[in-house]
Amino acid sequence: MGKLKIVTILGARPQFIKAAAVSSVFSEHFEEILVHTGQHYDPNMSNVFFEELHIPKPKYHLEIGSGSHGVMTGAMLTKIEEVLETEMPDFVLVYGDTNSTLAGALAASKMLIPVIHVEAGLRSFNKAMPEEQNRILTDHISQLLFAPTQTAVKNLKHEGISSGVHLVGDVMYDGILYFSDIARKKSTILSTLGLSEKEYILCTVHRAENTNDPERLKSIVNGLNAVREKIVLPLHPRTKKCLQVYGIQLADHIQVIDPLGYLDMVMLESSAKKIVTDSGGIQKEAFFLGVPCITLREETEWLETVENGWNVLVGADEQKIVGAITGFNPHEERGNYFGKGNAAAEIAAIIRNTLKN
Repeated sequence: MGKLKIVTILGARPQFIKAAAVSSVFSEHFEEILVHTGQHYDPNMSNVFFEELHIPKPKYHLEIGSGSHGVMTGAMLTKIEEVLETEMPDFVLVYGDTNSTLAGALAASKMLIPVIHVEAGLRSFNKAMPEEQNRILTDHISQLLFAPTQTAVKNLKHEGISSGVHLVGDVMYDGILYFSDIARKKSTILSTLGLSEKEYILCTVHRAENTNDPERLKSIVNGLNAVREKIVLPLHPRTKKCLQVYGIQLADHIQVIDPLGYLDMVMLESSAKKIVTDSGGIQKEAFFLGVPCITLREETEWLETVENGWNVLVGADEQKIVGAITGFNPHEERGNYFGKGNAAAEIAAIIRNTLKN
C-alpha cells in the first residue's frame, strides 16, 4: 500500500505561510499534491513565498487570479474538480477562509472525498464578510477540523459540529517560531529601507471592506496622515489602485514600499514599534512577536489577542486610529492561546490515526 495521498489547495499569502509549516512535516508521511489556484498572482505575494520558505513547487497552477467572488469561486471549482478526477486523493486539505478554501472544499465534497480544514472554527460573526461565509460553509462540509484555539472549538460546538474536531494549536505559530530566527539572520530590509528598530509603525491595508469603500479608506489614510510618526506601508496592489482611483494622497512621513516576502515582512513586524493592519494573519504574528497591534476592523476572529490587551479594534475611525497609534501601550503579559508550536506534527499524527481507524 502506497503513501496516503493528500491534495492541498493554496491560493493566498497566509496559506503559503501555513503550508511552509505543514508541508515540511507531510513530506515524511504522505504524498502531497499542491494546487495553486492563482488567487494571489503578484510575484511579491506568491512566487517569493515558495522560494524563500522552501515550499514544494505546486504540481498544478490554475491561474485564476481575478474576478468577482462568484466568477473566481466557480472557475476554481471547475478546475479543482478536474485535478481531483486525475489525482483521486484520499483527502483534500484546505486552509483558512479564502475563495480557494471554499472552492477546494466544495469540489472535494461533491466527489465524496473527505475534507481537512486547517484553521477551522474561526468566527467574526459578521456574515457580510466573504471570509466568514467561506469559513462557515467549509467547516460544515469538512470531516477533519483542526482548530487553532479553544475559542474555535467552542464556536464549532455551538454550530453542532463536534465530530472530527481537534484542538492542535496554530500552524502560523509553528512558522513564526522557526522563520523569525531565520529572518534575523538573513533579512537586510531594515538597512535597505534605512530603518531603526522600534522607531517606526508598520501598516498594511488590503481588505475589500476598507479598500472598496472610498470613505473608509479616506478615513484610514487621514488617521495615518495625522500621526507624526514614521510609517512603513507595504502597499497591496488593490489598495494602490483604489488610492489612485479615489485620489487619496499619503503624507510624506508614510514610506510606501512594494509587498514583501515573508522573511522581510517578519523582520519588519518584529522590529516595529506598533503594527496597524486589517490582516488576520498579521494580527496573530504581532501577538506572537510581542508587538502592539491596532486593527482596522470592527471585529476580529482572534478574540484572544484583544482580550489579552495586545490588540485594539479601531475600525476605520480616524480619531481612534490616531489615539491608538499615540496612546495604545499594552503592559499585560501575553497568554499562551495558540499551542506549543507543534501544530503541524499534531495534524499529521491525527490524519495517520484517522486512516488506521
